[in-house]
Amino acid sequence: MHDVSTRKRALALVAQGRSLNSVSRETGVSRAAIRSWQQRLQPLPRMAAPDPGPPADDCAYAYLLGLYLGDGCISAHPRGVGYYLRIACADAWPGLMQQCCEAITKVRPGVGVYVLQRQGCSAVTSYSRHWPRLFPQHGPGKKHERRIALKPWQQEIVDAYPWEFIRGLIHSDGCRITNWTTRMVASERKRYEYPRYFFTNASDDIRGLYTDTLDKLGIEWTHCTRNGNPYNISVARKASVALMDAHVGPKH
Repeated sequence: MHDVSTRKRALALVAQGRSLNSVSRETGVSRAAIRSWQQRLQPLPRMAAPDPGPPADDCAYAYLLGLYLGDGCISAHPRGVGYYLRIACADAWPGLMQQCCEAITKVRPGVGVYVLQRQGCSAVTSYSRHWPRLFPQHGPGKKHERRIALKPWQQEIVDAYPWEFIRGLIHSDGCRITNWTTRMVASERKRYEYPRYFFTNASDDIRGLYTDTLDKLGIEWTHCTRNGNPYNISVARKASVALMDAHVGPKH
C-alpha cells in the first residue's frame, strides 16, 4: 500500500499535464492506482479480521488451556499485526508435541502450526490475531508474578472437561514417577515402590486451579513445600493414582 505522500506526488505530476503512462513509469505506480487516487486520495481503512468466536472444540481447548498455563506464552508480532502462541515441549516427549499441535488445530481450524526447535526443547507455535481473546490470562511479565484467574466461560469449559484440563497441566508442568520407601516385613526391611504424580508451578493461582479441579474429581492430594513454601502438588494415594492413570497417564 502506498502512503499519502506518494499519492500526492503522483497526482501533482498528473496535474502538470503529464500522461498516466509517464507518471506510472516515473513513480512505479500502476495507472489503475493513479486513476483510483484521482477519485479518493486517502486509503480505505483496513477492515479488522472478524473475531472467530469461541473455541471450535471445547474438549481440545481444556487440554490446550492446561498446556498454556503450564508452559505456554503469547507474544505480539514485531509489527503489531497479530500474536504468536507458543507451547514449550521437551524433545523427550514427541507424543506430547503431536497432541499439542492437534489441540491447536481443533481449537482454531485453519491456523498454521509449526514446531520451532530451541535448545533442549521445541516450541509448538501458531500465529493468529485472536490468541489473547482465547487466553485472556495473557499479560506482561511472568505468569507467577501476576493474578491468574479463569473467565466464567473458561471455567464452564473446565467444568465440562476437567480431565482434559488436568491432563494439559500434567503434560506441561507435571510428571508421573515411581517413588520408593522401605518397611519392615517379618523382621526384614524390604523396599517398596509406588507411583506418584507431581505438579510443580510457582504460581499460587495456577496451583489453585489444579487443586480445585482435583477436588471436584475426588482426587486426594497434598502440598510438598520447597524452603517452607508450597510448590509441588503430590497425588500418591492408590485410588487417586489409579484415576490419574486412567485419565492422564505418563508423558510419551
